Amino acid sequence: MRSRIILALACAIASAVLGAAAAFETRATKLQAIKTLGIVSAIGEEMSLTQAGLTGLGNTAQSLSISAWGLDELIVQQATKLLSGRFRVQPVSYRRAAFAAVRDSAVAPVNLLRSDPFKELVRSDVTPQGLDAYVVITRARSKLGNGRNVEGVGLAEYRTLLADYGLIHALYEVRIIDGKALDVIEKRAAAPLDNTGTVRIAGPSGPVDETLGGAASSERLRAAVVDLITRSLPVTLGDMHLIDSQ
Repeated sequence: MRSRIILALACAIASAVLGAAAAFETRATKLQAIKTLGIVSAIGEEMSLTQAGLTGLGNTAQSLSISAWGLDELIVQQATKLLSGRFRVQPVSYRRAAFAAVRDSAVAPVNLLRSDPFKELVRSDVTPQGLDAYVVITRARSKLGNGRNVEGVGLAEYRTLLADYGLIHALYEVRIIDGKALDVIEKRAAAPLDNTGTVRIAGPSGPVDETLGGAASSERLRAAVVDLITRSLPVTLGDMHLIDSQ
């Protein structure tokens, strides 16, 4: 009986390894076939203001418009510069609000069996159609402290009995969608840039000293968000094998 169990486990492990290898080979083959590429970005129209921790349990997150910051335009420009060395990047038009309206991340494990909502949006809301692939960059979500969700661009204040901590974040995820079959070739959430902060979340973030009210409209805050994006995007695209790893 024990030998049968061991044999079954060995077969299951071997099957999983072979399946992962086949999936990697298929993904690599699809990436090699891509010549023309379009870029969609929809993360930067709003900034969330979140309080969490021992004294923030009863507070709800707020948001304010930062459309004037032009973050999505900046992301498209940077991604175009990074990807143009390998692909022919073509400008595309799209309804940014339609992509931004998808709040539930399909990258999260609980959603892996669902149909990715961004595939249909590429079909219905992006022109021109028929490019080899589309890179779609949208908000990602993470847990902060006591379990409160934060997403996209935001400023969080985490309070303890002894101290307050300010955290700026720019959470996003990247998908490569096949322009013909509309399959998701690859998807990945941007990883943390470092893990040295007192308060940590699963994505690009960093400490700030300002209070929620005083920092929300400052150029210094915008510069901090831009820094998170410009440092993390090459790493994320490298992890997805779209450019040489940074």
